[in-house]
Amino acid sequence: MAKPRWNELSPGLRAVIVIAGVVQIGLIGAAHADLSRRADAQVRGPKRMWRLISLINYVGPIAYFVAGRVPADDAR
Repeated sequence: MAKPRWNELSPGLRAVIVIAGVVQIGLIGAAHADLSRRADAQVRGPKRMWRLISLINYVGPIAYFVAGRVPADDAR
């Protein structure tokens, strides 16, 4: 079975794919912006590692926001 081409997809499915892509790019952008603004002491592990991890679909940026950031109280 061949993959359907973009123009063969329903408009609703196309919209879902576009929205999912925008959300993914937004999450990556937010993670990278946050990494740029934070001091090294406010990040668990090397920033470079988190930048690479954040490139993994959805999971990477969410993992950074959940596990990679040190809470403000602990960063001192």
